[in-house]
Amino acid sequence: MSSNSDNGRSRSRRRFIHATGIAALAGIAGCSGNGGSGGGDDTAESTATETESGGGGGSSGPVEVLHGWTGGDGARAAEALTAAFEEAHPDVGLDMNPIGGGGNQNLDAVVANRLQSNDPPGAFANWPGPNLLRYEGVLGSVDDVWEENNFEEVMVDEAIELHQQNGSYRAVPLGSHRLNCLFYNVSVVEDAGIDVESLNSPSALIDAFETVASETDAVPMTHAMGGTWTTTQLWAAVMLGVNGYESYMDFLAGDGSESDVRAAFETTAEMLENYISDDAASLNLTASNQNIINGNAAFIHQGNWAAGAYRNTEDFAYDEDWGFKTFPGTEGMYTLHFDSFLYPANNPTPEASKTWEAFVGSPEAQIAFNQYKGSIPTRTDVSMDAFGPYLQETAEDFADAEFRPPNLQHGLGVSSQKMTQLNEVISSEFTGPYNVDAATQGFLDAVSN
Repeated sequence: MSSNSDNGRSRSRRRFIHATGIAALAGIAGCSGNGGSGGGDDTAESTATETESGGGGGSSGPVEVLHGWTGGDGARAAEALTAAFEEAHPDVGLDMNPIGGGGNQNLDAVVANRLQSNDPPGAFANWPGPNLLRYEGVLGSVDDVWEENNFEEVMVDEAIELHQQNGSYRAVPLGSHRLNCLFYNVSVVEDAGIDVESLNSPSALIDAFETVASETDAVPMTHAMGGTWTTTQLWAAVMLGVNGYESYMDFLAGDGSESDVRAAFETTAEMLENYISDDAASLNLTASNQNIINGNAAFIHQGNWAAGAYRNTEDFAYDEDWGFKTFPGTEGMYTLHFDSFLYPANNPTPEASKTWEAFVGSPEAQIAFNQYKGSIPTRTDVSMDAFGPYLQETAEDFADAEFRPPNLQHGLGVSSQKMTQLNEVISSEFTGPYNVDAATQGFLDAVSN
């Protein structure tokens, strides 16, 4: 999964780090027991020191791990991860505690409540980068885990940068998802007579939607609107596809072009007004993705966790029943996302929690989990033999990508505070009717605060 050349990898790293560094400047209050109104670096470091020396309740009992993988692509991956840990560490108890809900929303709420109540779990799944700002003051250091396992030598460059806060590692990556994905049902697309590889822009994609609508009985694009995050995520893909990498990165940095943001909303509105199903408002991600599996829809935009669900479906084969296309207009890009496990300071099982963190970064864990989740390892030394052709191609795309822009919706592009504001704009102005003017201004205001 390493790059083809050191120069290319360094170039991508510089472009990515510059933007995420800017995005990380705007933080939000942490979820600490003192209400997040103080502590900062000193609180995190002093608590972490107590934890590492055996304070904070010792290591009795199993390590409690919170995560959000409860269905679709996630359940089988979580089960495989659990089984691999139990095989590798039969002497360490593990209490895997799944918290369902799309986009980590329920998981985030449970974690916040637990941290505010001074009742942290041993570890919890979440996202690195600017997303760590919401937990400033309550995360312990896992520098020793990174050093003892030589993670800096084997992890992709972006993982090294994004898992640090205030000079220390606070988490370990498990896998990398790609966000600029377009999946499709092969039979529906063939019935419509569409050459998917010719789709090189969002406008060409809209033309394909129109063809599906006129030539088949299928929904042109299935889209889950049971929550707002899917639409925010779609807008980000369209923004990249319509306006390109630099414009997207300027937007994340709070210096977005009004005309570019408006153009992305106009294109997204055209898609949603004309080409999604009538029941979209009641669909969650799993139900929406099932429309591809059942042949009820032609296309879906999602992260490549959608492919994890396809892989876990019998008699639904890549290139025969479902296909993949880089989201039109974003060729040469890999919109980056990480699944990681964060380490709370003063957790009740510090030693077992660090055993878990070390395992998360191991080849065994990354193979067990990612092959079913539809993601790829963050380690550069893992064989892709077990992953199947689609994820092997994904790893090649990662290595060859000219740009690896951070995702907007899942923690790497902006802080959780800004992300909340963006989703509120979608909820109030862009769920039908689609108010392009208000949504454009709302998005610009949110990232500039």
